[in-house]
Amino acid sequence: MKFKIGLVGCGFIGKKRAASLGDRGELVACADLNFASAQELASKYANVIPFNSWLEMLNKADIDIVIVSTLHDSLAEITLNSLTKQKHVLVEKPAARSRKELLPILNYSQTSNLKVHVGFNHRYHRSIQKAKSLINDGFLGELMFIRGRYGHGGRIGYEKEWRAEKSISGGGELIDQGPHLIDLSQWFFGSKLKYLSSVVDTYYWDMMVDDNAFLTLQTEKGQTSFLHVSCTEWKNTFSLEIYGKKGKLNLSGLGGSYGIERVCHYNNPPEMGPPETIIYEYPMMDNSWNSEINEFYDDISLDRKVDCGLESAINVLEIIDKAYKVNNY
Repeated sequence: MKFKIGLVGCGFIGKKRAASLGDRGELVACADLNFASAQELASKYANVIPFNSWLEMLNKADIDIVIVSTLHDSLAEITLNSLTKQKHVLVEKPAARSRKELLPILNYSQTSNLKVHVGFNHRYHRSIQKAKSLINDGFLGELMFIRGRYGHGGRIGYEKEWRAEKSISGGGELIDQGPHLIDLSQWFFGSKLKYLSSVVDTYYWDMMVDDNAFLTLQTEKGQTSFLHVSCTEWKNTFSLEIYGKKGKLNLSGLGGSYGIERVCHYNNPPEMGPPETIIYEYPMMDNSWNSEINEFYDDISLDRKVDCGLESAINVLEIIDKAYKVNNY
């Protein structure tokens, strides 16, 4: 089956999604409030109808899946309306500005046979998939804790962009890059994390939302995740260290300005001492967007539970909501 795709939001991420549909998906319609953006994207593909209204697209276009790649303030509204029109949905993370906005979507999806996938595309990077495989195969033994850092340095005028407007974004750096680190931690642990403590603050940028956030989270078994996200990270950085009783994985890079994707596996020998070290590198082009949509196609075709779904996003937003409340953001 080839799925007919309708795309809402024709900006940078929307273009990435359109280019990553593969042989099993066909873009048939796209919508953007800036109609010129929709027209430009539609012109790059055959038989794609552009719209300046996502609601008009839902009413008129023959679509199986809606991909929602808009600003945070419209993610939940478009997702819920797409479901009521009997469309499956892939919605970009964080899927909403707060946990509260996601609850009606979860309630509706539970009474239908429609699938909702939340775009935590980092799960699908080659290095992260390799790390998950090594953990599942028992190379690290029981996991103890995770230490993660993720950040960029912004750009001139960053404090005037939509991410700095809380009514649109829902917050600052914590709700921008934070969801990826929280989601990956829960995914690797295979367990929901609960909030322990946080520092959320604005150190550099002249804006009303946070530019740095530090989190301490824990599973019911006591496995701990220490996370820091920042938009004062003057050299783009992605670092995730996963510690088990038998060894450690050090993940770095996401391609592009974040550097080559790399997994360093440090195997702790029984006699202790210097570990055996195995390094896996992935210098090729990122294919996470393709891998992610193919998993969603399978979820729909096989009528199986979506692993990267609403429950994951709700858990993530519950932690973010708590951190913002505690820190008066």
